Amino acid sequence: MNLLKEKIISEGKVLSDTVLKVDSFLNHQIDPLLMKEIGEEFANRFTDEVITKILTIESSGIAPSTMLGLTIGAPVVFARKRKSLTLSGNVYTSKVHSFTKNETNEISVSKDFISSDDNVLIVDDFLANGEAVKGLLDIAKQAGATIVGVGIVIEKGFQQGGQLLREQGLRIESLANIKSLANGKIEFFD
Repeated sequence: MNLLKEKIISEGKVLSDTVLKVDSFLNHQIDPLLMKEIGEEFANRFTDEVITKILTIESSGIAPSTMLGLTIGAPVVFARKRKSLTLSGNVYTSKVHSFTKNETNEISVSKDFISSDDNVLIVDDFLANGEAVKGLLDIAKQAGATIVGVGIVIEKGFQQGGQLLREQGLRIESLANIKSLANGKIEFFD
């Protein structure tokens, strides 16, 4: 997706050989026009699938998921990272380790919002080691839902997550796949 790649090049900040900061349009401040394009691109890539729910994780996955949901007319369910007084007991949970924050969180989704009747598309902002996707897959499997695929805004193709998930037979669609961040230079796979 050229618009996304251009935005990554112009506004992304390489903090190290493994960390890309995109907080000006995806993680802190959100570019709604770009998110609209991202939602439409995911819809186009998964047009052959019947999707009844979009599953993501708070907070950076919510914007692209919402735009996809708006485009295809499907609800968005997001896994919470923090305990809530209103979300207790009747939940699916999984543990997710964050590469960027170097912490492990227990994520949870109410059993009211995902079930064995659902065809779920998982969407997230980044794919590095695949931990967030693994946690979301675990929750979808606990619910007995059918997983139709995974949509990733930015994949760090030089890290193992995408390869490991694809080896499990998962369909993964990444809108931008980064080959390298070495020497402060962003390089994409073609």
